[in-house]
Amino acid sequence: MLKHVKTKLGLIALLAIVANVSNAADPDIPTLNPDEGRIGELRRVVDESEFKVCADPDLMPYSNSKQEGFEDKIAEVLAKDLGRKLTFTYAYSRQGFLRNTLNAMRCDVMMGTTPDNDAIRATKPYYRTGNLFIYKKDSGYNITNWDSPDLAKARIGIVGQSPATIPLNDHNLMGNARPYRMQRDLNLPPSYLVDDLVKGDIDVAIVWGPIGGYFAKQSKVPLVTVNIPEYENTNVKGKEYWNISIGVRKGDKKRMEMIQGALDRNQDKINKILDDFGIPHVHIVEGDSVMKVYRKDIEREREVRADAKAKTE
Repeated sequence: MLKHVKTKLGLIALLAIVANVSNAADPDIPTLNPDEGRIGELRRVVDESEFKVCADPDLMPYSNSKQEGFEDKIAEVLAKDLGRKLTFTYAYSRQGFLRNTLNAMRCDVMMGTTPDNDAIRATKPYYRTGNLFIYKKDSGYNITNWDSPDLAKARIGIVGQSPATIPLNDHNLMGNARPYRMQRDLNLPPSYLVDDLVKGDIDVAIVWGPIGGYFAKQSKVPLVTVNIPEYENTNVKGKEYWNISIGVRKGDKKRMEMIQGALDRNQDKINKILDDFGIPHVHIVEGDSVMKVYRKDIEREREVRADAKAKTE
């Protein structure tokens, strides 16, 4: 997700959320022509009567081919406000997603990205979220931060190489970790980490907020969810919270402005959708940018080195 030094970083995550060509064997997912969108090849002509979203066909709680995700519902609100027909192009959220969808002109709107993602043009943030500690309510744990004693005795499930591994390592907890791969495994459901928590394979799950909050709410076993404290001022690579925006193509300024207007008019409806899905969201930090923090971090390191050098001279 720090690829949202990059996500969906991603981080994109970070959030590094990009995708493979759709699976032709699945009747719900249209086949994508691998040549479509390339320079000199046939491209879709944008239909301005559409609100055409780039989405994953099986990534709840964000989206699915039945349009049951929270991003699907937000897109529905925006399309209705703008008087446009809501349509989708599907591809799996893996490497190549942006190239195969938005940039190939197969769709025009990406519902979740960070505002400092330099590969797209973004709206202002419409929500902000971060990572969660999740554990069973009957565990007796009381975990609120990285120094909580109960965390030190738990088996901790965490996505390897994600930003939360930085504070985990800084607090000497890596020996407790059970790492999960960052690159999405299409053989596993999006709920896999919470599923392992419920089964007892791990004691605490450290999960990206929308995924953790949604599946914790769906769980038949009562779970506790706790917002993980921000860590970027200690180490920017451990940034836990991200503003989330809607993305369009770099040159699509008018579309971005149109969507921004719809976001502004419907923020209350959007917040209700987030709450209904159990998506944790906190106050948006205006101007938040991982690159700005990273530059401050570099400048701070330079000052420390300069002070140390001055003391030796």
